[in-house]
Amino acid sequence: MTQPERCICAVTVLKLNTSVKADKYNFAGQTGGKARPNMSKEIPAAGFPEQAGISSLEIKALIDDFKDSGIEVHSMKILRHGKSAFEAYAHPYRADMPHVMYSVSKSFVSVAMGFMFSEGRLTPQTKVIDLFPDFKPANTDEKLEQMTVFHLLTMTAGKSVSIVSDKKRDTWVRDFFKARWGYTPGEGWEYISENTYICGVIIKRLTGLGLIDYLTPRLFEPLGITRRPVWESDPAGQEAGGWGLFITTDELARFMLCLQQKGVYDNNQVIPADYVAWATSALVMNNRSNKNNHAGYGAYFWRNAMPGTYRADGMFSQFGIVFEDYDACFVCTCSEIDEAKTLDCIFRHFPAMFVETSEEQPENSALDLKIEPLPVLEAMPRSVMEEFISGKRITFAKNPVLNVAGFPTSMLPIPVVYMSSDKGGNIENVVFDFKKDECTMAWDEGRRHNVITCGMDGKERYSKIHLGGLDYTAVSTAAWADSSTLKINMRPLESISERCMTFEFKGKTVTCYPRCCPPLKSMTQNLKETAPDYIPNETVAKVGGTVIGDLDVIIEMPLHGRIK
Repeated sequence: MTQPERCICAVTVLKLNTSVKADKYNFAGQTGGKARPNMSKEIPAAGFPEQAGISSLEIKALIDDFKDSGIEVHSMKILRHGKSAFEAYAHPYRADMPHVMYSVSKSFVSVAMGFMFSEGRLTPQTKVIDLFPDFKPANTDEKLEQMTVFHLLTMTAGKSVSIVSDKKRDTWVRDFFKARWGYTPGEGWEYISENTYICGVIIKRLTGLGLIDYLTPRLFEPLGITRRPVWESDPAGQEAGGWGLFITTDELARFMLCLQQKGVYDNNQVIPADYVAWATSALVMNNRSNKNNHAGYGAYFWRNAMPGTYRADGMFSQFGIVFEDYDACFVCTCSEIDEAKTLDCIFRHFPAMFVETSEEQPENSALDLKIEPLPVLEAMPRSVMEEFISGKRITFAKNPVLNVAGFPTSMLPIPVVYMSSDKGGNIENVVFDFKKDECTMAWDEGRRHNVITCGMDGKERYSKIHLGGLDYTAVSTAAWADSSTLKINMRPLESISERCMTFEFKGKTVTCYPRCCPPLKSMTQNLKETAPDYIPNETVAKVGGTVIGDLDVIIEMPLHGRIK
């Protein structure tokens, strides 16, 4: 499992030697690679999966396996021989809707650094401190003098940035250089997302361009990505780098196809071929309990246990997987915190997924190859409470514990905001208004006022909201669980989870119970179980796992309010 945040997931520090592969390539001026003929910027679609060498039966088996394993899949796309063999979305997710990619963002930063190498702006052996003379200490720090760009790219830099560093402050660079040393650069491996953030800062310092502006003419435009991507940023506007990129499933598929084709897309060498080979190889060894997480790590790419495969990997099972020996790649977006479970599910069906290409449509082509829609609140009898609360303002007391911890209750689910510089929070001035088949919920968070429309007839309603510094499409339903309990389910469609708010009314007293779906408990339980992976000391790991396992109780404390 890879977490861009690392505040909920770090790894065991290993002793290793990384010097050989760091020196292996000189990328300055490299181009090359054999182009695939007749490629258009839009990935051509096969008429049916077998036409591109993909088994319809195995697609159905994979979809069923996901369902039986309890894995919430939002989208899937399978490419082979340069064609889209299969694509599907779970309603309400759509092909045109960007989706948060979490640590898949790192792989885009890797490619950005590859362009920097090819342009001769720096090399893997460039010393990081030479690029940040303003952070050079008065007394020589030997470890800092040894840290190179290669160490940043391979998670071997040695800096252990505090898991409680305040992302609301414009001190991300300073926090990195002031962080404690976990080990000497090159002698360990620790998954630190701030390493990737520093790579983005380096690009900005040397080119004057942020990641999006730097990648647009070099990567996004050659891939036919004309919509400007959204990337979460620090308070100064610098992209987070290690997390926070929002792109569509198709845009991720174009990126992975380009990598699979050794950097070629639309008959053009977009990414230097030698950089693709280098960055996606096992440059260093890592160590995690899951077999797919200790097969080697490249420059922000993971090697898998299945030989000849690598992946871009984001929290909650956002994956782009390349099958080098089969001229294929697989892309999916999900909401499953246990990435090991998702990867095991995927690899149960590969390479069996690959078959001989056929121009004859098979008999099983009529299979229902769809991902089931996500559930919504069903229509329930309406309550007489509607007349009493409609149009009235409900105020809630702020929870001092959550505010001190930096996680005030927001209408955005915790997994969406916990690494953001703007977490929103402190829900106030809630107003409900009920109509025939729907209701509206208006509320304030900080300086933001938002209104969502919720279907009460078992059908979603769509609204635009702005929270946590970003725009979202809210898909919402509402229903009365009983005469005094109102449920509001809101899914920010660009994210991975749903916010489920339950309001209990007793006279003028209102209690709000915030929950996430998938449950936050599943997230904390997974972290508790994997604590030994990232806390070397067994006793500390046990204590830390216990604390982590109870975080959902703290973060999802009830809010107490009154009707004015």
